[in-house]
Amino acid sequence: MFYSPLLSLTLGLYVSLPATATTITLYATHYSTSRIHTLSLTHSSSAGYSLSETSSLDTCGTYPSWVTFDAATRTLYCSDEYGDGKVNGSLTALRADGEGVLTELAVTGKVPGGGVHNVLFGEGGFLAVAHYAGSALSTYALPLQENADSLQVFEFELSTPGTNPDRQEAPHPHQTILDPTGKFVLVPDLGADLIRVFAVDESNGGLSACPSFNYTLGGGPRHGVFWTEENALKIRGRVSSAQTILYVVGELNNEVEAFAISYPAKGCLAFRQIDTEVPYPEDLPEGASLGEIRLADNNVYVSVRMDAAFDGDDSLAHLRRNRNGTLAFEETTSSYGVLPRTFAINKAGDLVAVGNQLSSNVAIVTRDPATGALGEVVADLQVGVPGEPNTLEGLSSIVWDE
Repeated sequence: MFYSPLLSLTLGLYVSLPATATTITLYATHYSTSRIHTLSLTHSSSAGYSLSETSSLDTCGTYPSWVTFDAATRTLYCSDEYGDGKVNGSLTALRADGEGVLTELAVTGKVPGGGVHNVLFGEGGFLAVAHYAGSALSTYALPLQENADSLQVFEFELSTPGTNPDRQEAPHPHQTILDPTGKFVLVPDLGADLIRVFAVDESNGGLSACPSFNYTLGGGPRHGVFWTEENALKIRGRVSSAQTILYVVGELNNEVEAFAISYPAKGCLAFRQIDTEVPYPEDLPEGASLGEIRLADNNVYVSVRMDAAFDGDDSLAHLRRNRNGTLAFEETTSSYGVLPRTFAINKAGDLVAVGNQLSSNVAIVTRDPATGALGEVVADLQVGVPGEPNTLEGLSSIVWDE
């Protein structure tokens, strides 16, 4: 067969082209540095993965604790854990350019103290913030304006300390969760052993309190995540009860509890407990506790802090979701650091970014989308300085720019 010299030259050039590299941006908050750090994860078939810090910005108050990324507007919302019921924290909105470089858009110090988590609601027009030390929930209209007042502040009280008086001397909201319908904001309250529920007024973003759900006494609900079938049958615009499950991590009793959620035709949602699972081969070691919970497909993952099960490094637990919504423990794998406060799964479902607070490193771990199994670390980077136990130090949150 005849090949022209031009074709041979073209083929030769094609074969010698280098492998194409892809780059993904992540953002990490850090208590000790009072900064948001922009990280770049690069991958090529020839060189594998590499993780580096490309920029950082001194922002988000004294103790940046949590950052939410709004991909539609390329805006980050960062909560500051400084303060308590008497001293305010702050809330900061930042713009991210195409390279992940951040610019402050607005800061408000008119925020209850101890902000530990925030979530977008009302189709991205509003933000709800959980305040751990401030025993409160606050909401803000978006885009956030400089020195903006909150739309609403719900302050919570306890008449007497809870089952664990050292940790439950006051209400301690730890997360804000938007339900799958977008009609309710839920707040796990570690101090009060409650899942607080608020209905969303879609006309103005206002929240109204629904009856709270009583969590297991002494359980200390910290974080939760919803599961629902992507193609679930909709009834009056709401997901049917058989297809909506809420999984909640109890930080104090080290259990994951599962609740079937139902949506009455009128009024607020209802809970029915269907399972309790310890996400570990046996009881957790003394001093260990559960932290973050994430879900991908039919797999639930929970971070296990301070178990030192992998040559001093802590664990991530993998649980399999059964058809009836209950959970079955699969295995634990390394978090590749100490005290995995936070972790996030990318949209493709093939990578997990683990934020280890005390070792202050971000570990990128592979995930098999078919089986849900977590694999080896493919990139690792220390961000800022390591922290000390029981302090607001070290890495505090991680999020993908997706």
